Amino acid sequence: MVRSGLAVQVALIVFVMGSASVEADNSVVRELRFEPVHTDRSRTVPVKIYLRSLPTAQPVVLFSHGLGGSREDNAYLGRYWAAAGYVAVFMQHAGSDESVWKSVPAGQRVAALKAAASVSSFLQRNADVSFVIDKLAAWNRSDGHELRGQMNLDQIGMSGHSFGAVTTLAVAGRKFPFDRSFPDDRIDAFLAMSPQPGKGLDPKEAFGRLASPILCMTGTKDSSPINPTLPPLARQEVYAALPPGDKYQLVLKDGEHSAFSDSRRRWAKHRDPAHHPAIQKISLMFWNAYLKGNAEAEAWLQSKKPIKNTGLNDGNVWEWKE
Repeated sequence: MVRSGLAVQVALIVFVMGSASVEADNSVVRELRFEPVHTDRSRTVPVKIYLRSLPTAQPVVLFSHGLGGSREDNAYLGRYWAAAGYVAVFMQHAGSDESVWKSVPAGQRVAALKAAASVSSFLQRNADVSFVIDKLAAWNRSDGHELRGQMNLDQIGMSGHSFGAVTTLAVAGRKFPFDRSFPDDRIDAFLAMSPQPGKGLDPKEAFGRLASPILCMTGTKDSSPINPTLPPLARQEVYAALPPGDKYQLVLKDGEHSAFSDSRRRWAKHRDPAHHPAIQKISLMFWNAYLKGNAEAEAWLQSKKPIKNTGLNDGNVWEWKE
């Protein structure tokens, strides 16, 4: 099934969030924080890691926050994935994180965020992802490190929301103008929440050759907090442009941009209480299918169960390309 969208140019989107609003089983999940430094770029890339202590190495899922966010964002996903047997690694991207707006007067914050949605920030984010994978590999084999032997780095997923979805699809290998791309071939599956087709290329040219499993999530009201003219339907252009083969899309009825966050801020007050549990379960089944090779999870994804079995009503849309 394929949905068409409007051919528009889409700006990078703000995603500023606060503390978690979804309860998780903290009795089995640990939280670790590290501040590794990429010496070649003189750049610190803070990470927050959620994991369980299990006897076997666990697949890894990376998460990239939106513009103006931090590694503390989307804890409802980090805890949920970790409880299910994944090492969830939430990155923080200097230059497009919460530092962009926190020290700026309220009336100047939107301008500051727009300025941070730059090509430089985009390139740094892509490099952050590869650096973090390198660092995880080093920690995984380092005697005495808390993460030694905990991670199966042959099974890596990448995820993100808004600007984090831009990062996710970039390291998936989407094409940019002048035939540029920034893939990291160590990553096996990709989850993009509030994706956007961007500008400069037709979506088919940008996304039409992505062979890896990809799950897109958006909402019927998923507009931009900094660009009110952005039509939510434009986000569905990404899925429409993807080739067949292990591609999925969830469209949440009345889902706003904040539907994917765990913010307590005023713009999240209209969130449908059914959305977070559905996002959790569907994303987990996606990871199970493509990071753990679970055939039952794949069959579940390629059915109507992601709507019927997650508490979503018929106004929500689930679609896939086999």
